[in-house]
Amino acid sequence: MKFLDQTKVYIKSGDGGAGSVSFRREKFIEFGGPDGGDGGRGGDVWVEAVNGLNTLIDYRYQQHFKAETGVHGMGRNRHGAKGKSVTLKVPAGTQIFEEDGETLICDMTEVGQKYRIAKGGNGGFGNAYFRSSTNQAPDWANPGQVGEEKTVWLRLKLIADAGLVGLPNAGKSTFLATCTRARPKIANYPFTTLHPNLGVATVDGKEYVLADIPGLIEGAHEGVGLGDRFLGHVERTRVLLHLISAQEENAGQAYKTVRAELDAYGAGLEDKTEIVALSQIDTIDADELKKKKAALKRACGQAPFAISAVTGKGMQEVLRALAEVIETSKAEHPELPSAESGVNFNRKEKMAPMNDGDEDGWDEDDDD
Repeated sequence: MKFLDQTKVYIKSGDGGAGSVSFRREKFIEFGGPDGGDGGRGGDVWVEAVNGLNTLIDYRYQQHFKAETGVHGMGRNRHGAKGKSVTLKVPAGTQIFEEDGETLICDMTEVGQKYRIAKGGNGGFGNAYFRSSTNQAPDWANPGQVGEEKTVWLRLKLIADAGLVGLPNAGKSTFLATCTRARPKIANYPFTTLHPNLGVATVDGKEYVLADIPGLIEGAHEGVGLGDRFLGHVERTRVLLHLISAQEENAGQAYKTVRAELDAYGAGLEDKTEIVALSQIDTIDADELKKKKAALKRACGQAPFAISAVTGKGMQEVLRALAEVIETSKAEHPELPSAESGVNFNRKEKMAPMNDGDEDGWDEDDDD
């Protein structure tokens, strides 16, 4: 499987059909007159959020979409048919931008949402339309209106309830694999995760979608490491789980490094509710754990959770804390995108890689 979160496509709505210039000429018919029909309207270009998609990979292989031209008018007052419209089907969470990449056209946050991004041209009037008491035989008709054409960017921002952030090797992928059926790549070296992963966690009978993104390092907002482009996939979350590895020499400084990158990125991440957890506590002794928890508490201003995805210690507590924040946010801000309507993927499926390869995204095959 391949994953693509950003791509550029060219769209063109259909031109309107031209009106017809025609006169009725039949034997034994005393009064003829103009009978040219109107041209048909050109097809529109629509974008629709549909169920069952979580990637823009379809637009890696087709970047041009053109709606049909309206049929021209004909004699005997026959009007042309409307041209067929074209619909771009995208996963929920996709944003449509103008060619500058900054002007937002629409934000497809819910399955079933539909938006017209290019309107078809109107059909031209036939000469029968111009007939009047002072002009009984008009010999002209209108041409069809030209359709719209433009280049747009499709940018996918996954919709999840909670996002996992932290330095590389902070245990984010292990956390996701432990509490969900997702199977991200896990290894003992930095930047094992090269792409976002999604998983569904069940807490007290309710399901919540978690998003794991590649680790952040100092200077990520300036493009260091994998940069911060993956943070777009946690912009729509209701809470962030910030994991700090217990193997870090200075847990407080590790927290501040990631926190500084989140603040530099902006887009509302700096104001999101944050739950802090010290992970991989099975790798240190009790005295060391106490010192690191104290240092982390001083840095973040809250009592951190202590968890181990390997032994399961503290996992239920932190999941319940996430669930509580999510439920509270849903009650206070029901207008925000929700993962129930926005995330569509097979729970056994592993998300595949993405990046900015050409002008759109990484074209890497899944290892599976």
